[in-house]
This record gives sequence, C-alpha cells and structure tokens, in this order.
Amino acid sequence: MATKKAKVEEEPPKDETTLEEEEYVVEKILDKRVRGGKTEYYLKWKGYSDEDNTWEPMENLDCPELIAEFEEERKKRKQEKPKDTKRKQTVNGESEKKKRKADDDSKPRGFDRGLEAEKIIGATDASGELMFLIKWKDSEEADLVPAKIANIKCPQVVIRFYEERLTWRTSSAHEENGGGKGDEKD
Repeated sequence: MATKKAKVEEEPPKDETTLEEEEYVVEKILDKRVRGGKTEYYLKWKGYSDEDNTWEPMENLDCPELIAEFEEERKKRKQEKPKDTKRKQTVNGESEKKKRKADDDSKPRGFDRGLEAEKIIGATDASGELMFLIKWKDSEEADLVPAKIANIKCPQVVIRFYEERLTWRTSSAHEENGGGKGDEKD
C-alpha cells in the first residue's frame, strides 16, 4: 500500500502534549526534484484535491511500486521526446538537442558514479526488462538499474530484497488444499 506517515499535532490538553499518527495514501507521483541533496517527490494524495499536493522527501514514503513506476515513465519520456524538424543553433554552432543529449549522457548514473547500493526500493518490468529502483549509500538519490547489472554488482542486496518479500506456506496448509506431494487424482 502506498502510504506516508505524518505526525499531526492535535490541540493538546493543558498538562500534556499528545501526538496522533495519521496515514495518508499516495495516489500518484507527479514530479521529482533534489533539494539540499535530498530527493523529493511531488505527490497527489488519494481523496484530496490538487491544491493539497505536496513535495515529500523520499525517506518519508512507503510506496516503492509508485516510485519505480514514476521513474520508468520518466525514463521513457526522456527517450521519446518529439524530434524537431528544425534545430536551433547555439552560438558555437552546436544544436540544442545535441547539447541536451550530451548533458544527459555525461551525467553518470548509479554504479557509474562509483556509488554503493544500500537497498532496493522496488522493481518494475514496465519496459520489458526487469529493473530495480536502487537507493544508494550516502545519497538521497535512487536510480533504475537493470536487474542483470544489480545481480552482478550487488548480489547480497538483491537477495535481501527478495527475502523481504518471501512468503512461506506450511506443508499442512498446502496438503489440506489438495496439493500434497505425490497426490494422484483419478
């Protein structure tokens, strides 16, 4: 469930201060920015109007699937920008499009920046390839990384991600449902 926990102060009694924890549900991630080295997402809250949309730091969020989906869509949009028939020339003769592409290519991502994976926040295969949204140690940023690369560069982080999501079924429950080993149905 995509949620954000926020502490909301109520009118405290005269003698003591009470804090009640409310849970908000993220409907959609609309944008992303980095402020003060921390990644923030612009969120649409379920059951609230657009005026209530807010920027929230990544560490306050519990919606890895929505973050992975947003990052994948963002990546697709960058790749699918419409091609201009006329290109504006810069002062030195280089086209704006080439300049932008060079800027994008020159910015290393993830492992290319020499960063170490802290944890996998989520996974998606929206592009047809399994991708992990990886949070980096000593950084507030996260990048989508192909699973093939993550399996090689940080296998223990990948294993931990899968272990956190494992669910075990007891054999007795499995057998009660008619799925026991060696069962033959005539």
